[in-house]
Amino acid sequence: MRVACRLVGSVVLCGLVAGVSWAQAPAAPEDTGRSIAGGGITVPGWEGKVDDGAAKAGQTVKDAKLAPEGKGMRVTTGPAVTYWNPKNVAKGDYTVSATFNEPKFMNLNDHPHPYGIVIGGNDLGTDQQSLLYCAAYGNGTFIVRGFGPAAFQMGGRRPGANDAIHKAAGVGQPVEQVIAMSVKGDQVSCSINGTVVATYGKADVVAAGKLKSTDGVYGIRFAHNTDAVVTDLKITKP
Repeated sequence: MRVACRLVGSVVLCGLVAGVSWAQAPAAPEDTGRSIAGGGITVPGWEGKVDDGAAKAGQTVKDAKLAPEGKGMRVTTGPAVTYWNPKNVAKGDYTVSATFNEPKFMNLNDHPHPYGIVIGGNDLGTDQQSLLYCAAYGNGTFIVRGFGPAAFQMGGRRPGANDAIHKAAGVGQPVEQVIAMSVKGDQVSCSINGTVVATYGKADVVAAGKLKSTDGVYGIRFAHNTDAVVTDLKITKP
């Protein structure tokens, strides 16, 4: 057991709660994305859009940072943001993949935040955009979500666990994930570290309020207050 306190009005309330590890803790309530010094997009050809909640709070892509690093790109957020290069278009059957390396797990937050691959991007940067993403957390869980243009969820509200997803040894330790999204025939799937963790019928994701099409721009997605390096972003065809 441990003591937990919170401020309610001008009164501090405390009580005993069962102790849980960061790997087992339930999803924390939404917190505020910070503003990253020297933010903006400095990778040639790339664009981005922060989530509506951050935009309503006055934040932009300049409050997060996408910059070249080695043979890849480093993303530091800030508000939750989607990044893409309009030239990166996937059609038909394909797999989009990349390696995500979080040098210091939970470096900018007090609970795990995800990052991953975006596919099916259409009308990106507008209030009518649609996209689907699969993102991993450094505690061994993942989510599949999208915008169409409102946010929608696949596979339930809470992150799912899978043994294939790497877990950081602890806060401040490195963790790496290879994340891929594939379209094949009438199915859309997400794989993490070589294992398929979720599969959906195309009709379940290309629907009213969801994707306009699985054809579209691909890119990357980062939750708020997260720091990781992306390398080997690529598309492969069957």
